[in-house]
Amino acid sequence: MEHNRVDATRPDSPPLAGPGPLPVGVRTLTLTDPARPDLDALAVLPEGAPLPRSARRLTVDLWYPAEPGTAPGGRYETLLRDGERRAVLHGRAARDAAPGPGRWPFVLLSHGYPGNRYLMAHLAEALASRGYLVAAADHPGSTYDDQKPFGQTLYHRPLDQRFLLDTLAQHELADPDRAAIVGFSMGGYGALVTGGAGLVPAMVRHELAPPHGVLRAHLEGQLPPPPANLRALIAIGPWGNGHGLWSTRAFRRLSLPLMVMAGSVDEISGYSAMRAIAELSGGTLLTFVNAGHNAAAPIPAPLESYAQSDRLGWAPFRHYADPVWDTVRMNALAQHFAAAFLDRHLKGDTARDADLAPATALSEAQGFEPALAKGLTLERWQG
Repeated sequence: MEHNRVDATRPDSPPLAGPGPLPVGVRTLTLTDPARPDLDALAVLPEGAPLPRSARRLTVDLWYPAEPGTAPGGRYETLLRDGERRAVLHGRAARDAAPGPGRWPFVLLSHGYPGNRYLMAHLAEALASRGYLVAAADHPGSTYDDQKPFGQTLYHRPLDQRFLLDTLAQHELADPDRAAIVGFSMGGYGALVTGGAGLVPAMVRHELAPPHGVLRAHLEGQLPPPPANLRALIAIGPWGNGHGLWSTRAFRRLSLPLMVMAGSVDEISGYSAMRAIAELSGGTLLTFVNAGHNAAAPIPAPLESYAQSDRLGWAPFRHYADPVWDTVRMNALAQHFAAAFLDRHLKGDTARDADLAPATALSEAQGFEPALAKGLTLERWQG
């Protein structure tokens, strides 16, 4: 059996985790936003000069339900966190397989800073096998081998997400009216902004902000409405609220269903800050007790990441793994609760209500024997 499996699961995984009933295909696309402000050029322009624009190209992997009878099995060639060493990941998705019939609700996966399109490949395969069209992009300036100043991600990430939601809604396999974002860390920041949580005015002058006030486009009161096809948000370890990016009013105005997944000892995004996002928005919070920032989202650490990196000064393993929780277990839980949440809000499946209600979600009837609910809490606030 190949190592570096992104589709690994456990016999004690909950019912909606792991491979679903449908075979999965995957293909790679290159999409271009032709006229995005060029933030590299902005850094050397005098104040008030016209903003130069350039094309922004995004490499995207698209997972989809494949033609019945498609044999499972495929590979993903990727870079590790150090931006130098390569690894091969293995999963169930068949490269360039013929798609099955139908159009499917669309889910956009958005990685952290830095990351890449395969960081949540486990979730992409699991959701596609349950009847979703799933896309994940390499966000330029935010990847392991293309890590630009942080302010560029603050600016570009919501715009990337809007561009992808609009462009991929036109894909022949997409249901154009039903879409969701699942974002990890800075992908979660982007999901919140794209979903309608505008930033406080002071962010324009923040030390991390890009020059020339371009973050005005994302401010509360100036932010455009969420894309018309966006129906739900899942933010995993979302960054920003612990650093004063939003007012409490911004979250109270969020109208889209929101699930936050968080580790209770996350020192990057701050657990209390993430909890406040869920509470103020009337959302749902799944907590991994004693997990850190890597809760739920990253794939299991590739074997090649175990060795020390001279470039980083530490083993890239730390980028993927949690010191307490087993990654395969966390991935399975993320798959289960993401599928339940998306089934409910993109497919209208009311049978998933019991999987999302705090009183029943972690019960034996929903696939959690008492021991399997340990270390988890699920809470929900009414908006």
